[in-house]
Amino acid sequence: MTQAQLDDLFRHSPLGDIPDGDALGTAIVAPGTSLEGPILWFARWLAWQGKVFDRARGELVNKVGPLGVHLIKARVYIAPSWLDQQPAIILDYSKTSLVARKVRDEIREVSPGTYLGIVFYDTVKTINFVLQFRNPDALRL
Repeated sequence: MTQAQLDDLFRHSPLGDIPDGDALGTAIVAPGTSLEGPILWFARWLAWQGKVFDRARGELVNKVGPLGVHLIKARVYIAPSWLDQQPAIILDYSKTSLVARKVRDEIREVSPGTYLGIVFYDTVKTINFVLQFRNPDALRL
């Protein structure tokens, strides 16, 4: 998909439930360009593996590095999206991480168990990502 198509998909996707459990993550950087493949490989195997959500506590932790070490916490809640001002699930690092304190992720469910995300640094939209949960039925409240 192009960046415009990803933005359109996010705008037209429902909020979905706040997820619970372990999700495999895929970074989407420079979509539709020759850089997308190499960056995806680097992001997946060396940098970021996904996220583990704890719905009851309203938080998550990222899986980082080739071993998926649990690092970098975020608060999870529903608020208006910075992209379109419609409700989104917000992954807020501002009060939980020194390293990522200027990062805010927003996600919406694009299909059962699959969430499309946007990463904002400060207030600038940077990259997208996808989270896939192994058992989508377990996400329902």
